[in-house]
Amino acid sequence: MNILVTGATGFVGSHVARLLLARGNSVRVLVRASSDLRALNGLAVERVTGDLRDAATLPAALAGMQRVFHVAADYRLWARDTGEIYESNVTGTRNLLAAAREAGVEKFVYTSTVATIAVPREGALPNEATAATLEEMIGHYKRSKFLAEQEALRAAAGGVPVVIVNPTAPVGPGDWKPTPTGKIILDFLQGKMPAYLDTGLNVVPVEDCAEGHLLAADRGRAGERYILGGRNMALKEILDTLARVVGRHAPRIRLPHAVALAAGYVENAFSRALGREPQIPLEGVRMARHKMFVEGSKAVRELGYQPGPVEAALERAVLWYEENGYVKPHAQHGAVRVAA
Repeated sequence: MNILVTGATGFVGSHVARLLLARGNSVRVLVRASSDLRALNGLAVERVTGDLRDAATLPAALAGMQRVFHVAADYRLWARDTGEIYESNVTGTRNLLAAAREAGVEKFVYTSTVATIAVPREGALPNEATAATLEEMIGHYKRSKFLAEQEALRAAAGGVPVVIVNPTAPVGPGDWKPTPTGKIILDFLQGKMPAYLDTGLNVVPVEDCAEGHLLAADRGRAGERYILGGRNMALKEILDTLARVVGRHAPRIRLPHAVALAAGYVENAFSRALGREPQIPLEGVRMARHKMFVEGSKAVRELGYQPGPVEAALERAVLWYEENGYVKPHAQHGAVRVAA
């Protein structure tokens, strides 16, 4: 099968491309002229230069494609020009959906985010039936992804065979950038996390998240959303697991949100004065006010999705960061090793 993948130079997208190739598909990837191509090393993909924001470059990328995996996103919690985030995530998605309609693709898998679902609610955990609003989205990244998901839902209602997947927080090898979740792991490994916030994430092995994308293409229903998650974990539990992996102590001081927010404002003021990216993005602190826990049984029931152990994925992430020079290798690893 001929398949186009956007975002294949990124964390989840590179795993999707890798898995598609392993299943015998012919994979074309859309890359910008300025893209960092390290994630594509060793992958026998066809590279096409284009830009989601430039609609004129998309028909050539889609020519002859049967399926599209639109994984690309501008995943930043801070940007000098926030308009760039909306251009990539909203306008880019709209452009690709329109081009896919013209090309007559058989299935279009759009990678949204759990952020469009994981909003505070009383009672049961949020799931795909949870109706959130734009006003509930904290920060420009979440707002842009909410708007882009609405574009995908409208396209599906108009006849484009779009299936939406909502990954949670993927962890594992290959997070070159790294993503904000990977930054948490790196900050811990580099000793930059003396305290923790009382927050939490749903964490998923990145390899299983990629598998969920393929399952969504094969078995997902057009116009439906599917959470691709793993395990709900408090941040303290994630850090305790990492501590066991590398044989060191996890932080024991819980930092009040008010203190973290105040520190963020101060650090952001200094960063603006120095013209650099803040180390404590205010959007990230605001997001941490509630645990992004979800209930993800729909993908299990309808797609046959089966995520593996998160502990093993965290260890694979640590080993990959060590092997690729992000941190020095630790003298010993702990006792959470699980066969990958």
